[in-house]
Amino acid sequence: MIALVTGASKGIGAECALALSKAGHRVALVSRDESALRKVADSLPGESLVVPADMLDPDAIDAAFAGVEEEWGPVEILVVNAGASMSAPLVRTTDEDWHRMLDLNLTAPFRCLRRALPAMTAAGFGRVVVVASVAGKVGSPRIAAYTASKHGVLGLVRTAAMEVARTGVTVNAVCPGYVDTPMTDESVADIAAGTGRSEAEARQILENMQPIARLVTVEEVASAVMLCVDNAAINGQGLNVDGGSVQS
Repeated sequence: MIALVTGASKGIGAECALALSKAGHRVALVSRDESALRKVADSLPGESLVVPADMLDPDAIDAAFAGVEEEWGPVEILVVNAGASMSAPLVRTTDEDWHRMLDLNLTAPFRCLRRALPAMTAAGFGRVVVVASVAGKVGSPRIAAYTASKHGVLGLVRTAAMEVARTGVTVNAVCPGYVDTPMTDESVADIAAGTGRSEAEARQILENMQPIARLVTVEEVASAVMLCVDNAAINGQGLNVDGGSVQS
């Protein structure tokens, strides 16, 4: 199968690429950081393709898919992982903050789905997995823009899943809690800077917010992504991978 992973240069995206490659899929790696993508590509056991692209540029998204199609053929497995977070009280969230979160966490996935689904439905097979967040299930202080974008992307996933349910294509989301990634390192630094605590103390705060009292691993998130890839009866779901923080 031909897979494409956005945000594949590090963290969850790189681990998803590894899991897909180990399962025998060819993997196109998409991110802005070409040098980091090449390191990921070198670490994969199977065939890979480095596709530098900025997910905020609609032309770049189209070009990324076109490049994979020209090299290998239509994308059959799409993992939409590229995203970002930011923290500020709602009343101090600027229009720029708001639009940046929506553009990257909601509009870019929409464009990826719109580009990928026609070929999948025509072929009678496809798997789309969006890496969302438990912030798409509940509200939390200081992340209004991020939370809104993740709630929105779950709505996108559910609607797309209903539209393609009888075509052999599934669309799902995986909703991690706090994961041991560079993005969480940024959150730790923000907490430390804002509270005067050490980074170790800040990290402990995040760990204690999850019932398992630790951060989720990237391997655990990638395993949930692969479950959505492998199981054709899972469709329109937002699978929580958060140690039990949000129970559903």
